[in-house]
Amino acid sequence: MLDRLADVLVAYSTEVRRGDLVAIVADPIAMPAVRAIYRRVLAAGGNPVLVAKSDELRDILLEDGDLDQIAFASPLDAHRVETMDVQIGLWAERNTRSTSRVDPKRLTALQKARKPFLTRFLARAAEGGLRWVGTQYPTEASAQDAERSLAQYERFVYEAGLLHLPDPVGAWRKVRDRQERVRDHLQKRRELRFRAPARDGHDGTDLIVNVDPAKSVWINCCGKENFPDGEVFTGPQGVDGHVNYSFPAVYGGREVEGVRLQFRAGRVVDATARKNEAYLVEMLDQDAGARSLGEIAIGTNYGITEFTKNTLFDEKIGGTFHAACGAGYPESGSSNESGLHWDMVCDLRPGKGVGGGAIEADGEVFHRDGRFLIEGWKD
Repeated sequence: MLDRLADVLVAYSTEVRRGDLVAIVADPIAMPAVRAIYRRVLAAGGNPVLVAKSDELRDILLEDGDLDQIAFASPLDAHRVETMDVQIGLWAERNTRSTSRVDPKRLTALQKARKPFLTRFLARAAEGGLRWVGTQYPTEASAQDAERSLAQYERFVYEAGLLHLPDPVGAWRKVRDRQERVRDHLQKRRELRFRAPARDGHDGTDLIVNVDPAKSVWINCCGKENFPDGEVFTGPQGVDGHVNYSFPAVYGGREVEGVRLQFRAGRVVDATARKNEAYLVEMLDQDAGARSLGEIAIGTNYGITEFTKNTLFDEKIGGTFHAACGAGYPESGSSNESGLHWDMVCDLRPGKGVGGGAIEADGEVFHRDGRFLIEGWKD
């Protein structure tokens, strides 16, 4: 499966060409996948370079470094973001909870160090000068979060990426064509309204998002930057109302449960949670852009049905929508900058004795109970 994964990431997701400088960013635990990708980049004529990433070293920095050291932005990263043509990232966690007891102020300093790189990375991607993709390498830690054995989790990851099919690239092109109907439908609309019923003791969701087509650009996510994929998203121009998130919001190794955000004039004006509320507020207060909404999106991957505590998969669940506080993608029409990009997922499917939710576009319901009503759409 790793050879198939490498083929898709190199030939389809990033379209590596002769002479491309390709950064492969990974923890050493993912070396089996790194080797497969490295070989495939060479076969495509690219110049692969391994950029070592280590959660263990990050944990040492957070434990032993002072705030200035934690917030240090490496000039080597600044050089890399300007010179690489392609980045292929492998997320491979040894311990998904290693930062759970770290002082939020130290985590905020770490985000400060990341902000210049992230801002320039997104700008170069929007300009077309940088192609990138990130994917999950199955580990015991991630399998435990998903409440699966490693073998079961590997099967889940690879099947979510359609790698079990005879022609994965052809399958993702079909995904692209199907999602294009949704993208085209939404690109003509000015306002979305997300509604979900009350459940589990909260007051439901009623969120109005400005997606003015003169400014917001809907993006068809079909395996080009995230893999696996399955969503359409845009950069909102304004948002009002409230959202109660169905699933725990996972960020930096912490789970924040029962998140409720109140928006006014595009910004979070009130944030509460049943668990880890102080951490939620600390992250939202880290910089000027963290309380603004950088992304609004609808999950379209109906092959992913269960919450796994991994945003790469959870935000793609067919029948959900998600919104990200913090940095937006410039190509989507968002100008919001932040060291934060925190996707939080809301379920629109019926369950637990209550009905499902709905999404309206300019007053017309096009998505009900987690299913698209758009002509020609098939889950």
